[in-house]
Amino acid sequence: FSPDGKRSVTASRDQTAVVWDAQTGVALARSLKHAGAILSARFSPDGKRIVTASEDHTARVWDAQGGQPLSEPMHHTNVVRSAQFSPDGSWILTASEDHTARLWDAQTGQPTTPPLSHQGNVYSAEFSPDGKRVATASWDCTARVWDTQTGRPLTPPMKHDSWLASARFSLDGRWLVTAS
Repeated sequence: FSPDGKRSVTASRDQTAVVWDAQTGVALARSLKHAGAILSARFSPDGKRIVTASEDHTARVWDAQGGQPLSEPMHHTNVVRSAQFSPDGSWILTASEDHTARLWDAQTGQPTTPPLSHQGNVYSAEFSPDGKRVATASWDCTARVWDTQTGRPLTPPMKHDSWLASARFSLDGRWLVTAS
């Protein structure tokens, strides 16, 4: 949902994302298109942009009203599982099957740090509520917490006995919960 709750966006295996009026169910924009299935679509904090993640190895930023692309594609070397805006809307965070999460400038689509690397596919990446840290969860059976300014790990790997599906911060950013 958009921050005001009036619009929603859906991602689809048919290579499109659609913006909907959340109260009437009327499609508002259909031109959010990738060359592969879209696995994730999220609004920016101000509701003016949408970021999508795709099996075509890219993430894209779109105008939420008209559906036009606002940046060049952000490239990974494998499927991009998810993409989201930072709490202030200035960065994009992607999680990919190329064993990395990446931080990007939301205006230019350029990387802002080195890749946040794991030994396996990264299935989940999320900003802390204050936007200063990122949590990642990977097929390599670990979760990590990273600094958004430098891209350096802030914790040792948090190990599970099997692959991780997600890692999420508590609302105050003090705790991290992982799912395996």
